[in-house]
Amino acid sequence: MSIFKTLLLVLQIGSALGVIGLVLLQQGKGADMGAAFGSGNSGSLFGAAGSANFLSRTTAALATVFFLSTLGLTMLGSHRPAAGAGVMGSMTTSQPAAAPAAASGVPAADAGASAPAAPAVPK
Repeated sequence: MSIFKTLLLVLQIGSALGVIGLVLLQQGKGADMGAAFGSGNSGSLFGAAGSANFLSRTTAALATVFFLSTLGLTMLGSHRPAAGAGVMGSMTTSQPAAAPAAASGVPAADAGASAPAAPAVPK
């Protein structure tokens, strides 16, 4: 479970950095007017409108990956395993403390006298 959580966290951080970078690379809507008069990047690899379309689609894909990894981390973080019994293992507390002495045939008064006293626990 820990490896999966770590992989989701790395995926989330990578997609967040990718979204930040791609948003900063994109031009605003006001830059389209300048591109219409010939000062745009029409000689680029993707053409005049191709780079904007590619960047916006890639940003949307990375935003979807970020959203899904966030949901996955939320579900993994809210998962609570069943409470264990701790170091002692599974303990059953259905029998009272005096029951073993009574079952052995020794009266309860004699059982308390022969048993050593429990040490005091400091607070």
